[in-house]
Amino acid sequence: MAAPDPTYDLTLMLDTAAPEDQRAKILSDVETMIGNGGTVVGKHDWGPRAMAYEIRHKADAEYHLIQFHGTPELLANLQRTLRITDGVMRFRIIKLEPGTPDPPAKPESIAAPAAAETPAPA
Repeated sequence: MAAPDPTYDLTLMLDTAAPEDQRAKILSDVETMIGNGGTVVGKHDWGPRAMAYEIRHKADAEYHLIQFHGTPELLANLQRTLRITDGVMRFRIIKLEPGTPDPPAKPESIAAPAAAETPAPA
C-alpha cells in the first residue's frame, strides 16, 4: 500500500489592482490543477491585507490559503504556472508536518489598544 500524498499549504498573494474576474480565474485554475493531480483539503480566503513591505510599489495584496494533498509533479506544475501568471504577486508552497494544527479562519489583525477610560473630574 502506497503512502498517502503529503499535505501542503499554498499561500497566494494576488494583486488587488487586478480585475476581480482575473483574481477569481487564478483561484479557479489553481483549484482545477490541484483537483487533477491531488485533492483540496481546505480553502481560506483572508481577503485584502496590508503587507509588511511594498512589492512592485503596492502596499497590499489579497491573501488566500489552499491546503491540499499532492504529488511532486503537481508541485512542479503549480510553481511553473504561478511564476508566470499575471496577477500573482507572491506564492509559497510549504509541506506540512503530520500533526500541524489547522490555520485560523482569518488571521487576526493587530488591534489598536483600547482607550483607557478616564474618570470624569469631580
